[in-house]
Amino acid sequence: MTTVAHHQDVASYDLFVDGRWQPSTTGRTSQRHSPSSGVLVGRYAKAGHADVDLAVAAARRAFDESSWPASAAPKRSATLRRAADLLRERADGIGRQISLELGKPIQLARNEVVLTAEVFDYYAALALDQRGESVSRHTSSALGLVLQEPVGVVAMITPWNFPLLLLSWKVAPALAAGCTMIAKPASLTPGSALDLATVLADAGVPDGVFNVVTGGGTEVGMALANHPGVDKVAFTGSTEVGRTVMTAAAGTVKKISLELGGKSPNIVFADADLEQAVRGAYWGIFLNSGQACQAGSRLLVQRDVHDEFVGTLAELARTSRIGDPLSESTQIGPLVDEGQLNTVLDYIGQGVTHGARLVAGGQRLTGDLSTGYFVEPTIFDDVAPDLSISREEIFGPVLAVTPFDTLDEAVRLANDSPFGLAAAVWSSNVDTALNTSKRLRAGTVWVNAYHDAGLPFCMPMGGYKTSGIGRELGREGLAEYFETKAIHVRLGRS
Repeated sequence: MTTVAHHQDVASYDLFVDGRWQPSTTGRTSQRHSPSSGVLVGRYAKAGHADVDLAVAAARRAFDESSWPASAAPKRSATLRRAADLLRERADGIGRQISLELGKPIQLARNEVVLTAEVFDYYAALALDQRGESVSRHTSSALGLVLQEPVGVVAMITPWNFPLLLLSWKVAPALAAGCTMIAKPASLTPGSALDLATVLADAGVPDGVFNVVTGGGTEVGMALANHPGVDKVAFTGSTEVGRTVMTAAAGTVKKISLELGGKSPNIVFADADLEQAVRGAYWGIFLNSGQACQAGSRLLVQRDVHDEFVGTLAELARTSRIGDPLSESTQIGPLVDEGQLNTVLDYIGQGVTHGARLVAGGQRLTGDLSTGYFVEPTIFDDVAPDLSISREEIFGPVLAVTPFDTLDEAVRLANDSPFGLAAAVWSSNVDTALNTSKRLRAGTVWVNAYHDAGLPFCMPMGGYKTSGIGRELGREGLAEYFETKAIHVRLGRS
């Protein structure tokens, strides 16, 4: 473990509306203190309803009156590529702000910026390959054209755990489609969304196309969700808040896409490459201190290898390098704030009280790390499927392990959840891997990998059941930002 240094970086941001930086009409501001050291790292304008109206009006004008929605595909593609290049050039500075605000280890934070650039590159390519359909053989006296047109003004409400990357999953396809937008980043980590505003302006995105308003979800987020000038809401966050956003959007019958919570099963069969699977299970749950919607927080291990596997994984957890997020050697940083810390500690207490066997971690870190919200990587074994730590999204470094005997039992345990965001299967037998994958009720299934099998952005991502509506990434993610128009043409007689 490493100690936490005290850093003097304090970034200050206004709102970004209609291509200009401006203070909030409320005159209010908010502050962010480092979750690792408690020092001040950011000051932000705190928007109100009037600011939301101004941002929506700017996006509305840009959609209704500017050339952006009807701009040629090569222009949109080139703008996205320039944004990707600028993100790479500025990865150190933007990554540092992410690390300061969130507590994400600096290597992971910089990598988030680089991955964001790759998202922009991907949709720059798709911008050049947008097409509709024709119906030309149904009858000789008519021709049908099916067109894809930008949906309009999009409100984007995003979480704090991957503050730039998850926003890019919305912004890049929306720009490729020709939409205009207002981003409302999480109040805890807004800096990278505001840095993105500078990147996009420098890349040539016209005024009003991309706007950022910062402030509370109850005031700013809900104002966007029910605003009559907004055509679509794209939200990433908890299932509970997603229901609220869905209700708010219903009043004006907006299009919505929701990427919500998860309690994802990670299934390890006895014939798997166990060394590889242990590493996958470790990062599956402990990446970003467990603060990931896709986290593999339920580990199902076949009984023949269960003891060996859990013992190796527990030892790996105990040797984690925890500490200063700005240290290049840190693997695991703090939780995002005191509220999340208390939530995680409460779930750990429930696991102990209800009879799960604690095999690693379980404590808040003290000593040199006592000023931050650090929790040891925690593993519970022999977790009954009905316990809260097995059924509820904790959003922290807490893993629930349950043994199984047969493939059918593994599938039953995996699907016994209100969530269906992601899953993984580890096996050297292709029939076992694919048979299990097809039976899992989840929007993403990795085989012999977790979080990334080498196909990060060309595959769609989204959830079954209470894990969401719609898809992000891939061609499916682009389709979320289009309306479909059917044109029926009666042809004259020859």
